[in-house]
Amino acid sequence: MAKEKIETAKIKKPVTENPMRTIKIEKVVLSVGGVAEELEKGVQLLKILTGREPAKSISRKRIPSLGVRPGLQVGAVVTIRKNPEETLKKMLTPKENTLKKSQISENNFSFGIAEYIEIPGVEYHREIGIKGLDVTVVMKRTGRRVKLKKMKRGKFSKRQNVSKEEIIKFMEDNFKTKFT
Repeated sequence: MAKEKIETAKIKKPVTENPMRTIKIEKVVLSVGGVAEELEKGVQLLKILTGREPAKSISRKRIPSLGVRPGLQVGAVVTIRKNPEETLKKMLTPKENTLKKSQISENNFSFGIAEYIEIPGVEYHREIGIKGLDVTVVMKRTGRRVKLKKMKRGKFSKRQNVSKEEIIKFMEDNFKTKFT
């Protein structure tokens, strides 16, 4: 009997990306600053933009030149975690989808909007007037919670952080953002 050689075809697995290395947007934070009446206008603005109640921040230091004392409300913040991509697209429109490289740091980037009326779908409100806001976008990779959780906290490798170059590439690919 002749031995038959059975040739097995090598099955090549498609090269896939490591799911632990994919970059995601963790949250978009909208914030305004001000004291007394200016802060109330900012709070109204954040309510109009997001439909949520902003959290107010309280100062701990005394800055006499700005009229700030401990215990005074000096800012308001809204954090958007559900569907942050939609909010980010709206907030990039007034900046004409262009950011500076100096606005990026490790794991996040920030930019300011001078006038809220430049945001698409938002009308001018007389009681608010002309007001601006700051937008901060926090990026993450899968596994970040290991570092942040309270119980059984683990170590988080430095390479799991999202670098400046990776943020630029992510924004160029997904949001067609230009960097100067």
